[in-house]
Amino acid sequence: MSKTGNFIGVNDEHGQQPPTAGKRTPVMPYLGRNIYENEFNRPAKMYCAISLLRSGFRTFDLHPELGDASVSTRVGRANAAGIDLLVTMAYNAFGSGRTFNSVSGQYTYYSPNSRYPSASRQLAEDVYSAITDDSLQTNGRGVGTLTDVGVLGSVYCPSALEEAGFMTNLREARLMLDPDWQRSIGSAAARGVCEYKEAEYVGEGNPSTYPTVMRGSENAYVGIAQYYLSLSDFPTDPDGIFGSETRERTKAFQRFNGLDPDGVIGRQTWSKLVLPSPSAYILRAGSTGNPVLYLQRKLLSKLYPLATDGIFGEETENALILFQTESGLQPDGIAGPLTFSALSSLSSPRDP
Repeated sequence: MSKTGNFIGVNDEHGQQPPTAGKRTPVMPYLGRNIYENEFNRPAKMYCAISLLRSGFRTFDLHPELGDASVSTRVGRANAAGIDLLVTMAYNAFGSGRTFNSVSGQYTYYSPNSRYPSASRQLAEDVYSAITDDSLQTNGRGVGTLTDVGVLGSVYCPSALEEAGFMTNLREARLMLDPDWQRSIGSAAARGVCEYKEAEYVGEGNPSTYPTVMRGSENAYVGIAQYYLSLSDFPTDPDGIFGSETRERTKAFQRFNGLDPDGVIGRQTWSKLVLPSPSAYILRAGSTGNPVLYLQRKLLSKLYPLATDGIFGEETENALILFQTESGLQPDGIAGPLTFSALSSLSSPRDP
């Protein structure tokens, strides 16, 4: 099997709206709800696609819709598109699924029934090594085989499935909501693809140097921007074409982030989309936009319940004060460098 093709399929298991039944954590303490598997899978897939596009690959999203898509539908899409390789993001579970246990860590799987079992195994090994070495998930359990997973065994190309953690492990369950956890695992999976393809991995770098894209643009950075818009809750089809939908989503994003809503993605808009240094912001009551959304998602991943709407209101302030108090910080309700430093830890004051 040639490694020269650069058309990479990305896939996330299960749906989000409505969430696929059964694919969820036990009820989370403090949050009082289940976390559904696709709350991790979908953003991790997007970060993987972003890194692949940055590194010079073309991507094809097998599962762009929020709802579930059957295995046969996704396999049909992959084979009709003629992708050269497929990476799927997923999350594991152990036991009945109704209670938490101590089993943890990441596996990467391939199917020995694949048309390309040797190439699939090599891809899985490269993805596994990259995630273990380069992501926040350092607990690797190995490369395994799955014979009854249709996407792995039925696509006409090498394929690997990444199970990034266990939904039935409390710590790894809450980390499903952590944007840094999602970003690091998705990006590391892309690095594994680059290793398999013997291609250079291009890191995030400084987004202020990204090219300006606007209506009429058609290139990889349009696709990157579309994925970032979706990650920021402005869903956009990642087709790499800057049309009217992308322009309107961009303008809405700009308005929400206090930018000139000109529908052009330049230096300032890229910086708010990518958020390379969220700790550089000072956030307080009344703040809005992507930095607040990041703060809210970090607090939620630490088991402090609140809405993730990008608006720093009373609920966000109260959750932040509680986090600061339980972390031994000054409980002033202002997110600055010390608070962001505490939030960057993988641990939580609410861990058992």
